Amino acid sequence: MSVLRVVHTTTFDYGGPVRASYNEARMRPVDDERQRVRSARVDVQPHTWTDEYVDYWGTAVTSFEMLSSHERLTIVAESVVERGPAPAPALAWSWADIGGESVLDAHAAFLAPTATTDVPDDVAALALEAAGGLAPTAAAEAVCLAVRDRLEYVPGVTAVHTPASEAWAARKGVCQDMAHLAIGALRSVGIPARYVSGYLHPRGDAPVGETVLGDSHAWLEFWTGTWTGYDPTNRRFVSTDHVVVARGREYGDVPPLKGVYAGPGPSALEVEVQITRIG
Repeated sequence: MSVLRVVHTTTFDYGGPVRASYNEARMRPVDDERQRVRSARVDVQPHTWTDEYVDYWGTAVTSFEMLSSHERLTIVAESVVERGPAPAPALAWSWADIGGESVLDAHAAFLAPTATTDVPDDVAALALEAAGGLAPTAAAEAVCLAVRDRLEYVPGVTAVHTPASEAWAARKGVCQDMAHLAIGALRSVGIPARYVSGYLHPRGDAPVGETVLGDSHAWLEFWTGTWTGYDPTNRRFVSTDHVVVARGREYGDVPPLKGVYAGPGPSALEVEVQITRIG
């Protein structure tokens, strides 16, 4: 088990007075059988009203609006999360089970390609080759590795909404690109897969009480009888160092912050994520 404190601070400095802004924050971690949220809060400055709801994909959303003039907007999301060990992947399921009508009905949204996760024919062929002769769970890992091994991790080449096909053409990208590509590859061979956003403690050897700088992170979960988390960027299954915030078909379903504002632009954006192991 691991207990992590995450403080995610986002600051917008505008080029002048902003008359109004309307926003949604997806920064509260998921509370489920795999992780327990001990505490979570989202603070907005200048102070304003907030409302909370759960969206279609099961993500906690904090909505807020600023109707008074402001030149800076700061959102601080702080949470303490207890992560238990990930359940063992389901090994008994066959391809016939995965292709059964009940799975297709229950997970149709995570089998259909989207504009962001749709992969070129050569990626689909690579996935089919990697999965060949393997049971579904082993095949899913092999597909993720095959895609990851052909991509170089290079920040700044892509943006969060870059289609997987463009990242593949460049053979470069970051965590969301590797997640999008692996998701598209898995779906192409019939394995349901969903996008996961959250945080990853960057230092597994960090002692209790030491605060380190981290980042938002992206990985995936595939269905082979149960949902199994896999981190393509780091070539490993999800561990107690991962904190799940949101799940969806792709990044577009789970952005940490989105909104509109009336005023000058562009704004300067600063993001800082601090992670502390407290247990």
